Amino acid sequence: MIEKDSKNIMEENTGDSENTNGEQPVLTNRQGHPVYDNQNSRTVGDRGPTTLENYQFLEKVTHFDRERIPERVVHARGAGAKGYFEAYGTAGDEPVSKFTRAKLFQEKGKKTPVFVRFSTVIHGGTSPETLRDPRGFATKFYTEDGNWDLVGNNLPVFFIRDAIKFPDVIHSLKPDPVTNRQDPQRIFDFMSLTPESMHMLSFLFSPRGIPQDYRHQDGFGVNTYKWYNNEGVGVLVKYHWKTKQGIKSLTQAQASEIQATNFNHATQDLYEAIERGDFPEWELCVQIMSDDEHPELDFDPLDDTKTWDEEQFPLLPVGRMVLNENPKNYFAEVEQIAFGTGVLVDGLDFSDDKMLQGRTMSYSDTQRYRVGPNYLQLPVNAPKKHVATNQRDGQMTYIVDTGGENPHVNYEPSSIGGLKESPRAGKDHTPFVSGNLVRQKISRENNFKQAGERYRAIEQWERDDLVFNLVDMLSQCNKDIQERMIGLLRQCDEEYGQRIADGLANGKSETAKTM
Repeated sequence: MIEKDSKNIMEENTGDSENTNGEQPVLTNRQGHPVYDNQNSRTVGDRGPTTLENYQFLEKVTHFDRERIPERVVHARGAGAKGYFEAYGTAGDEPVSKFTRAKLFQEKGKKTPVFVRFSTVIHGGTSPETLRDPRGFATKFYTEDGNWDLVGNNLPVFFIRDAIKFPDVIHSLKPDPVTNRQDPQRIFDFMSLTPESMHMLSFLFSPRGIPQDYRHQDGFGVNTYKWYNNEGVGVLVKYHWKTKQGIKSLTQAQASEIQATNFNHATQDLYEAIERGDFPEWELCVQIMSDDEHPELDFDPLDDTKTWDEEQFPLLPVGRMVLNENPKNYFAEVEQIAFGTGVLVDGLDFSDDKMLQGRTMSYSDTQRYRVGPNYLQLPVNAPKKHVATNQRDGQMTYIVDTGGENPHVNYEPSSIGGLKESPRAGKDHTPFVSGNLVRQKISRENNFKQAGERYRAIEQWERDDLVFNLVDMLSQCNKDIQERMIGLLRQCDEEYGQRIADGLANGKSETAKTM
């Protein structure tokens, strides 16, 4: 079943509104009743008043009143597309089975249908796509073992390393609760008191902070995950999507020019590229590290504010993804698609990454609130394999899951025809965990080294753009916030901090003239 054409698979269970006789479809209400007059409400005389038993009108308008579900708190603004993932069967020069038994990776040429949602993070569903903001890059794989969600961003690191700070970092980036405007004072008040954010800020305020569009950007899992093989042996893994279109970014001036005439430019670009047959493609690569603490490194490999050196831990290609079909309905598919970092298949596992573990609870909890307890029954979220659970009912349930041989049994264990546990696919992955329960920072923070390396690695024009953008924002902040940020950036790289200090001392307009 998994090898079926991805377009056909995605259309399963979506219903058929076509008239089987080939005639023009007629308008009905949601009960299937034909609508004979869709122009006039039922009234007493031609001037009214209307009557309370106006069923057609009431059904139509009350559904309209409920057309919107709660907007995502983050990643509200998004675009999506369908396609497939094609496995290479190897991880670099090694058979992929050495590292993972996940079935979608094993066989060269094996295709798995996917749905990808790109997004901005901070602002609302109708905000411009030209804003400086991380871009979400979320992929749902409809595998033969059920769904796998790989949820990440276009930047390889994040602002924080512990999920308990996630509401705070998002609140600082969101509009002021009083003025409803995004405020640099609030952003850098938080960031200047959060030294681990320097690496992410050095990406976000560089040209990478405004991708040209969704096709010309890389993607990263950001979190550290695990793979494990048939023997139950696990390794740490980082995911990288490498765009085949090349990376293209916008300067602030270019973004402002586009925003003046089109705030949907990235959505438009993705849709039109697919419509004309210019299918975007990414290669999926992984970095692999043995599953231990790695005391030889000057950072913790579970830290989301860090990248792994690609010379020491090379990128190993494992497959490619092609997006070749646009959604048929934005709301039903792009808006209602629901991702979760806990949605893993056999052969994939969690690491002890603090951000990953916090996100795993939060994502699925959000979907149950936003879409409903039965969000996994929606076609875009449902796995493309048989589902058999003992879970029942709840708001908007519509699939009758009869479970095992006996529809009267919705519990386990049972001797009268209920569901039975699945046989194991291989040895369990059983990582060793020990230690006291504590609340404390990781021992190897090293907040500044990689941020400095990033500053020195990029081209001169990119450094100029990074400095200009930071000076532009920091010039709107109080003096004490400016001084804290300068102090932190000096620890990343002396020139980096000094240029910010000089730019603030000279004023934004003078800084702009020199860049």
